[in-house]
Amino acid sequence: MGFGRLITAMVTPFDENLNIDWDTTAKLIDYLIDEQKTDSLVVSGTTGESPTLTDDEKVALFRFAVKHAAGRCKIIAGAGSNETAHSVHLTRKAEEAGVDGILLVAPYYNKPSQEGIYQHFRTIAEATTLPIILYNVPSRTVVSVSAETTLRLAQIPNIVATKECASLEQMTEIVANAPEGFVLYSGDDGVTLPTLSVGGHGIISVASHVVGAQMKELIAAYLDGRVQEAQAINAKLFPVFKGLFNCPHPVPNPVAVKYALSLRGLPVGGVRLPLVSTTEAEEKFLQNLLNG
Repeated sequence: MGFGRLITAMVTPFDENLNIDWDTTAKLIDYLIDEQKTDSLVVSGTTGESPTLTDDEKVALFRFAVKHAAGRCKIIAGAGSNETAHSVHLTRKAEEAGVDGILLVAPYYNKPSQEGIYQHFRTIAEATTLPIILYNVPSRTVVSVSAETTLRLAQIPNIVATKECASLEQMTEIVANAPEGFVLYSGDDGVTLPTLSVGGHGIISVASHVVGAQMKELIAAYLDGRVQEAQAINAKLFPVFKGLFNCPHPVPNPVAVKYALSLRGLPVGGVRLPLVSTTEAEEKFLQNLLNG
């Protein structure tokens, strides 16, 4: 199962009461496929505010995205949590909803050992026939999935990829030793090009909500051997990659990208507490960044 080179971790649109806005969700899916050229969508990941979505909302999103995308792109369900049994439950519900794959974040807060992390992922993988992408994001989970554990998990047939937010050194070690068919995605827009350079497959992106088409050009240029062109595109996009998380100081994902979408003519509503919407200063920064 190929998920392509550019995967967008999609925001969840809300209405004025912070309920899911289904009409806007449909428009957003169309926009990301048609205008931003995404190959796959992650639904109910961190960018989709998964910590504040109920299970019923998540499953409804899975079903809606599958139906509306209608085969135009792959749908990947964010089904991970820090409870293995709960992750198994969500994964099975996602499979019933017809998704194409599962994204599983490393179990956060519990601070499990590497053996515990391995058993967590293995147990979920054994509960589904769907392909699974691991997600290592130490800045959010406290624990990091080591290269050794990732490579051990890569031996499980339906664990097919990892979204890696650790160091380029760890990415390089994983790519160099992974079995055939196992691929690595960057989870950090700012290192898309370096990730490709060490053998990574692509990017699971937030910035692709607003610069996805250009990111697709960057990836194509690098893969075609037009390295200087890829470098030039990367240099042009880098302020956006950086600015969406530092506007003008660090802001939690997806606060900035939701406002950025409104600047693109696609308002997707606010964010649920404990996140709060952009300040006036942040909005002015983003206006200058994206429209300047």
